[in-house]
Amino acid sequence: MTNWLPDLSIGSGPLYLRLADKAEADIDTGALPPGHKLPPQRDLAYDLGVTIGTVGRAYALLRERGLVSGEVGRGTYVRMRDGQGSQTSALLAAPEADGTRWVDAPADKLRFDSTAAPDIGQGSIIASTLAAIMAEMSGDVSSYTRNFPESWAAAGAKWLTRNGHQPDQDSIAPTLGVHAAVMSVISALTLPGDHIVYEHVTYAQIARSAGLIGRRAVMAEVDECGLDPESFAHVCAQKHPKMAFLMPTAQNPTVSSLSAERRVEIVRIAREHNVLLVEDDLYGAMTQDKAPMLASLAPERTFLVGGLSKSVAAGVRGGWVSCPHNYRHRVRVAHKMLTGGMPFLLAELGARLVLSGQAFDIRSRSIAEVNARLGLVNEALEGCDYTTAPNIPFVWIALPEPWLSGTFKQAAFENGVLIDDEDEFKAGRSDKSFHRVRIGISAPRTREDVARGLGIIRRLLDEGRAGYDSFG
Repeated sequence: MTNWLPDLSIGSGPLYLRLADKAEADIDTGALPPGHKLPPQRDLAYDLGVTIGTVGRAYALLRERGLVSGEVGRGTYVRMRDGQGSQTSALLAAPEADGTRWVDAPADKLRFDSTAAPDIGQGSIIASTLAAIMAEMSGDVSSYTRNFPESWAAAGAKWLTRNGHQPDQDSIAPTLGVHAAVMSVISALTLPGDHIVYEHVTYAQIARSAGLIGRRAVMAEVDECGLDPESFAHVCAQKHPKMAFLMPTAQNPTVSSLSAERRVEIVRIAREHNVLLVEDDLYGAMTQDKAPMLASLAPERTFLVGGLSKSVAAGVRGGWVSCPHNYRHRVRVAHKMLTGGMPFLLAELGARLVLSGQAFDIRSRSIAEVNARLGLVNEALEGCDYTTAPNIPFVWIALPEPWLSGTFKQAAFENGVLIDDEDEFKAGRSDKSFHRVRIGISAPRTREDVARGLGIIRRLLDEGRAGYDSFG
């Protein structure tokens, strides 16, 4: 921790602004280098003879400027900035544009921070399908996508069918993955300044992306059963959101699934407050969950999205969104504006994999591999507090005292494993701490790599902070 004590006698304006400006100047000169921890607010307030509120406002302003980051209980750290090296505690230096993950992950680390479909040999199937497309449709591949064959929509309707809900083919818009699908819906149906509801921890890259185009995030509470309807109703009444992004089945990262009763209540609240719903079923389609889809309970306001990334192949970027009546055209236009257009080769590839049945076969094999790896999780983490679900390629681990989420992530990194701390999944600023981390088990190449990474994680859980020295 630095003994930083700025001189606030120079300058004008409110003390909190002078304090923030002095910190920014010292960060620029290197007096406060990347990864350095700022003094605790109470200590600095005492040393400067100001109130804690003054220091708190200054630190908040530094966060808004993108200069520092931190976690409640862990402290405030100077971020790595453009042009600076990555030698000094880069993960502690805080999130890059991609949340809290590395943009270019170190090659020598085990990747437990991804849930892409495992490699079960699908490459040969994809290669033969691509070869057939190039032989039959080379002219279409070499040009821009001007027309959308009906087969693309038919594939989306087939892939999104679940639990008795079968979307109409004319409701389907093919997309460049699920992320692009959700962002297209948000762009088409909301305006800058509109609020969007997210679960307190969720796939927060949607919230970050939506923030880049001016949409504001508001968070609703979750419990062990998923989204709390009472909190959702409170947020709707107080903030008047236009839309909610939800993962009703196998929620990422908590693995929870909403009961049928909760789904009915959430739909009732959404109708009462005229809130549109985005139902992300990317993981749900991998489960045996029988609860009704939100899209079947509220077809007039629910956009159902799904894709191939978690169970077939992430690199194919296959995705689809089923839209309520009369919304498909707006979503397709928004998707083109955001992405530059749907690549013919990828759209045709995704459609052929689904309509031929090969995507379903690959998904079944991927799920079998995931479940084999979950068996390794259960062996390695026996006696620990963690949450899993059959078929789902990630684990939500509760950390024993005195571990904090960000510190554990750094300890895992220094021991050769990339994982996600809880900040990666927070849709906005929050003082709520879960003291959990998420590990994905599908990205390591082999089960042996999975077992090796799990062994490192278990050792850190057992040894606690006594086994981890961040100054080594």
